Formats: sequence, C-alpha cells, structure tokens
Amino acid sequence: MIKQNDQHRPCCAYLSKCINGFISLLKGMAVTFGYFISPKKIVTQQYPENRETLQMMERFRGHLLMPHDDKGDHSCTACGICEKACPNGTISVLTTKDISGRKVLGQYIYRFSQCTLCNLCVESCPFGAIVMGKNFELAVYDREKLTFILNTSPGELE
Repeated sequence: MIKQNDQHRPCCAYLSKCINGFISLLKGMAVTFGYFISPKKIVTQQYPENRETLQMMERFRGHLLMPHDDKGDHSCTACGICEKACPNGTISVLTTKDISGRKVLGQYIYRFSQCTLCNLCVESCPFGAIVMGKNFELAVYDREKLTFILNTSPGELE
C-alpha cells in the first residue's frame, strides 16, 4: 500500500526545482542589469576596434621571445635546459664552439606550430633568456612561417 505522502513527493521535487531555477534566473539577470547600469566593471575587450589600446593580461602566454639588449646581444648560454624541459620538442638549441673552444649558441629554433604554450621552458631557464610574448595575431596560411630563429636580433630578420 502506498502512503499518501509518497504520492506528493515527485510534485514537491518538481516545484522545488522550478523555484530554484527561477531564483537562479533572477540572480543572473541581476548581474546583467548591474553591468548595464555600471559598464566600467565590464572586462570584455572590443576587439578589433581597440587594437591600438589593447593590453593583454599579465598572465597571458603568447609565443616565445628572446630579448636582446641595445647591442643585439642576448643572455642565452646554450645550456639546453629549456630544450629538455619542452614536453613536445618545440625548441632546438644548436650549439657551436667559439675560437677558445667554449660552447656558444649557434641557432635557437622555436616551432610555434608545435608549441603548447605551457611555459615550462621559460620557468626552467636559469638565465631568464627567454620570455613569453604578448602578441596573439600570428595567423598564417603556411606552417613554415611559424618556425622562428630567436637568437637573431630584429634587424637581421629581413
């Protein structure tokens, strides 16, 4: 025999879900209305209209860069720690020897098309020779254009 309270429980559960859904809707609409009243709180960027003033967030990870000083020198010592830290072989550090027989950096090859932007290479570099850039407009039709030699100074590229 079914008790009378058991027959009404599905109805109560349904009404409870409807009321909770309506309350959730009102909370969401309150947030939307709050942004409508004070639009300075909005964090959405109006891209591409604000391309000149667009500032990426501090934690944004773009493609890998090797900063050069005014003389065109970099601080990479070709130790290869970043190459070993890279999980998928995006970085190739090709070394040569100078006149005195010391190992120096020949080419620092970075394949952006394979990069997962995990930042492990930057964190592992003991000299701070590489950083993550802020540029995100790197769409190309040819994948070969996404292979960069980072130890060339910007004036030497073309």
